[in-house]
Amino acid sequence: MIEETFLRLEHSEGIVCEMASRILAAFISSGQLDSENENDLLERSVSLAVRLAEMTDRAVESDNERGESS
Repeated sequence: MIEETFLRLEHSEGIVCEMASRILAAFISSGQLDSENENDLLERSVSLAVRLAEMTDRAVESDNERGESS
């Protein structure tokens, strides 16, 4: 039986997790994932997702950052 885990991700963490899962899915669909490199590709997926989020944060100024509200 799988041990139950409870997570409470902040909104930005959830977005990065979604991005990482899409990157991992691309590795899987391209045939790059195997049992020997699974952990490496998991870490790479998260690292790439964080880099994408950081680059986006630097490139895009949201309304909230300008002090505007929707």
